[in-house]
Amino acid sequence: MKLITIVGARPQFIKAAPFSDVFRKQHHEIMIHTGQHYDQNMSDIFFQELSIPKPDYYLGVGSGSHGLQTGRMLEKIEQILLKEKPDGVLVYGDTNSTLAGALAASKLHIPVFHVESGLRSYNKRMPEEQNRVLTDHLSDLLLCPTKTAVENLKKEGITDGVLLTGDIMVDAVNRFMNISNKRYSNSKWLETLKAENPHIPLLKEKEYYLATIHRAENTDDLMKLQTIFTALERLDKPVLIPLHPRTQKLVEKFNISFRNVTIIQPVGYLLMLYLTKNAYMVVTDSGGLQKEAYLLKTPCTTLRDQTEWIETLENGWNCLCPINVHSIMEKASRKLDCLNHAQPQVFGDGNAAQRICQAIVNNFA
Repeated sequence: MKLITIVGARPQFIKAAPFSDVFRKQHHEIMIHTGQHYDQNMSDIFFQELSIPKPDYYLGVGSGSHGLQTGRMLEKIEQILLKEKPDGVLVYGDTNSTLAGALAASKLHIPVFHVESGLRSYNKRMPEEQNRVLTDHLSDLLLCPTKTAVENLKKEGITDGVLLTGDIMVDAVNRFMNISNKRYSNSKWLETLKAENPHIPLLKEKEYYLATIHRAENTDDLMKLQTIFTALERLDKPVLIPLHPRTQKLVEKFNISFRNVTIIQPVGYLLMLYLTKNAYMVVTDSGGLQKEAYLLKTPCTTLRDQTEWIETLENGWNCLCPINVHSIMEKASRKLDCLNHAQPQVFGDGNAAQRICQAIVNNFA
């Protein structure tokens, strides 16, 4: 079978690793990298670290408005599909790359396979929500990570081609956590960070917060962004933030002298796994990091009013938090009863890649 896989952002590179490893044993995969994430620390390092096959096509779309970015991708992906004539197109998640790939394939009557189908935050102001809903309604095979995702699709009248596969991020975490431990245990993680920034404080495992801030609803509102950083400055433990380049430029406008917050460049997946596993808590507005924290049994505070990963809210492993200083400090310092509870295996058993591959081959080869 000849399959085209479309990736363009950090989470998709990670999800592609376990699937490509399974699929390429018997079939032909062509990978298109749209270039949505193009910074070395947001893109190249993931292919190197995770031994992901080098993309066959690199579109170099880069940044821009949603319409401009998606339009450029759509045009370039269509040209490749006409040339390669694949049996199907695989897309991941909820980015502009996902929607552009699904649109291009659907208009050419090429089957679309959507990994991570059925997620919903029910906040249509989020571009990710728009992308995932539209992609689901274009897809021929809807590969769902959770039972909740299957139910969400059923509410929208989508039942054909829906399969519960488990979450492919479980495959990735299981696969790469051992490698991460070998590489960064025994203080090697801190040595790696200090090699980049000698001013990083002497952090200790389980005694720091790991924070990420990148969602447009927080970064495009300077008042919200300043509120978040003010709260992080007041937390009871040091805060480590691998900061997206776009957010870094906005933060520099504040002229804040940080004492409790340490900003570092985005890091590769293996180091991010280690930092997440060994943090006291994750504070984030990311969708994927909420789930990774859950899988690694690290409590999480989510700087949003909704989450597409509602399963993480069970037993207090994750909690939603409005953007004000008092709420952030209160949620981040909450009593962590979750550590005393057995964690439900709601995201599958780590064999999603095999199930996804089998579903595609059984239905479309």
